[in-house]
Amino acid sequence: MATYIICGVTCLAMIVCVLFFPNLRLGKVHLSTYWMVTLLGAVVLLASGQVDAVAVGSALTADTAINPLKILVLFVSMTVLSVFLDENGFFRYFANAVLKRAKRGQYQLFFALYALVSVLTVFTSNDVIILSFTPFICYFAKHAKIDPRPYLAAEFVAANTWSMALIIGNPTNIYLATALGVDFVSYLKVSILPTVAAGAVSLLLLFLLFRKKLKTPIEGEAEEVHIEDRAQLIAGLVHLGVCTVMLAVASYLGLEMWYIALGSVGSLFVVSGIISIVKKKHDDALFGCIRRAPYELIPFVLSMFVLIVGLEEQGATAAIANFFGENLGILKYGVSSFLTANLINNIPMSVLFSSILSAGNAGMGSVFATIIGSNLGALLTPVGALAGIMWSHILHRHGVKFGYLDFLKTGIFVAVPALAAALGVLAAVLLI
Repeated sequence: MATYIICGVTCLAMIVCVLFFPNLRLGKVHLSTYWMVTLLGAVVLLASGQVDAVAVGSALTADTAINPLKILVLFVSMTVLSVFLDENGFFRYFANAVLKRAKRGQYQLFFALYALVSVLTVFTSNDVIILSFTPFICYFAKHAKIDPRPYLAAEFVAANTWSMALIIGNPTNIYLATALGVDFVSYLKVSILPTVAAGAVSLLLLFLLFRKKLKTPIEGEAEEVHIEDRAQLIAGLVHLGVCTVMLAVASYLGLEMWYIALGSVGSLFVVSGIISIVKKKHDDALFGCIRRAPYELIPFVLSMFVLIVGLEEQGATAAIANFFGENLGILKYGVSSFLTANLINNIPMSVLFSSILSAGNAGMGSVFATIIGSNLGALLTPVGALAGIMWSHILHRHGVKFGYLDFLKTGIFVAVPALAAALGVLAAVLLI
């Protein structure tokens, strides 16, 4: 019973921190509170003997796909590759190139932005795209004297819908797929059609929701953006491209994905350093990558892993798996993961559900339904994903009003039909 209480209090405290006390300021340093709370809960479980420390240590050193350290290395490495491109101005430059071709009509601009974010998210990461594009949208909308909310909603929905397409698009994809033994190509074969279905539905509903606001003419122009160091940018694009291809063939080469991702980052840093030496120019992009790497996810995921080990030892995950049963797995796991993500955030949900899926020997339908729920769950409330939390903070800093109820209204209108479409197509794909 003590384990349940500690886990429950920890998750509740995390939600309260996310909603009301997201940051702790220590001098000039700002720290997120969500990982501190989960770390405290994990420490209490270990210190009180509610969780076997030896079992946790064995899991962290085990040479298995479910090892959270391998998954963290893969995610952090892929994030660094994306951040390197952002530090060299790629996302902002690409966005402006599209915006210029959208001319002066908001309809064109709206669809162009959605398409751009969708394409970039597929090959990079939803979190990086949101961090990169949200400030730009706020700035551009203010300069163009248009309402930023249709574009902010389109950006957020596109990033968290098309992130389902590849295993690298979202940390939850990486965790669930890797933990349950799904390789890059096998993942893509199943995920692509449900992603397209959810993407089409969400785009249509977003347009219906904001079509009246999009009738206002654009009075401003996109800003001029120039790439200062093309050699560094090319190096970043080549490494990301080669890494993605290598991940696709990793299972055929007998290589683990985290090796490839980590090796790509190491190679990029070496090449980038050589370019800097040759040009006799200080490399700010590398320092930007080091500064912006998602370090907070490391204690957060490891702490949640400890909590899940505690629940496993108490038989909770097995009980949930038995409750779900074997029938209607796509519906049960898809809907429950979608809702659970909005109670405890999608990353802790993924850690929990990976254990439930393993305990229940769930089929591929249940696995992919959970992945769909972990992505689309971010669209319902800001609590659903770290991306939503970061997105809301950025809007607050730019003075854009898009509160919890606004998020929820948009989420219900868009996310629920998108979820239904994705799960329906998933069921059809697996029947073929």
